[in-house]
Amino acid sequence: MIGKRTQKNILKCTKPYYKYMWNETTTPVETREWNTSLIFDAGRRRSELCKAKDWQTEWYKRWASEIHEVPRFHRKQWEYTYILQSLWERGCIAKGRKGLVFAVGSEPLPAVMANYGCDITATDIFPEEGKEKGWENGDQLCFGLESLNKRGITDDNTLREHVQYRPVDMNNIPSSLREFDFTWSSCSFEHLGSIERGLDFLLNQMNTLKPGGWAVHTTEFNISSNEKTLDTGNTVIFRMRDLEKLAEQLRAEGHFVEELDYSLGGLPEDFMVDVYPYKQDVHLKLQLNEYVVTSIGLIIRKKKERKIFGLF
Repeated sequence: MIGKRTQKNILKCTKPYYKYMWNETTTPVETREWNTSLIFDAGRRRSELCKAKDWQTEWYKRWASEIHEVPRFHRKQWEYTYILQSLWERGCIAKGRKGLVFAVGSEPLPAVMANYGCDITATDIFPEEGKEKGWENGDQLCFGLESLNKRGITDDNTLREHVQYRPVDMNNIPSSLREFDFTWSSCSFEHLGSIERGLDFLLNQMNTLKPGGWAVHTTEFNISSNEKTLDTGNTVIFRMRDLEKLAEQLRAEGHFVEELDYSLGGLPEDFMVDVYPYKQDVHLKLQLNEYVVTSIGLIIRKKKERKIFGLF
């Protein structure tokens, strides 16, 4: 359970913070209806934290079924369902759409998307480098297409028709990866060596998208502090200040960032913290060193090309 001191820090870190950028999905504040229920669905994914209320929704049950899992209170499962639903709501999971995933490991999402006719480029760290970093443990390293359908989600012919694999260094994205309709990653850019490298990745991966394309990425979020954190090493933890800095940079470049919602949730599972050695019975929040962390999803849209009309 979260202690009184941590609760105090969480409240300091998560004061209501609303910064709206006018777009087709933003509702004026004066006409917005505020929902006070602990179990509700906003109807469209935001850039938001993992919360127990999502387990009550039909979309969560749908995607859990499609990745061949029974719904359970685990943040990794939430990341998969959140990414799928976010892309589904934005019309990305459809026949002929091109998707790019970073640090794919053996995750089930490429196989799911292949069933819908998406053409997916699945990338991961170079195998030898991944072995040196220990990513082979826990089935977290991709060795080719054979790593991407271990659950039998699709048939081999569909997988080979719609999914291709190539090793990619996330700190040095090849210029040949361009014109994708969408990109995603599931808790990967916190492993690039530092906070700055992770933020640089999110900025650089925008170059792989078509104008108007969508990016959905999840990562570690520090709910204990907006000051102290793990900022270098094999795993870093992003603070609210880091993500606000990122959003500001992306918006300055003309991109759209979905509303950042730092609410923690109010159901019993939202106040449980899994500590080492992790039991993973309820694993929405966990202790990592002296910090309490959870997952956060970020949704970004690349700026559209401006059409200039005139007489020529």
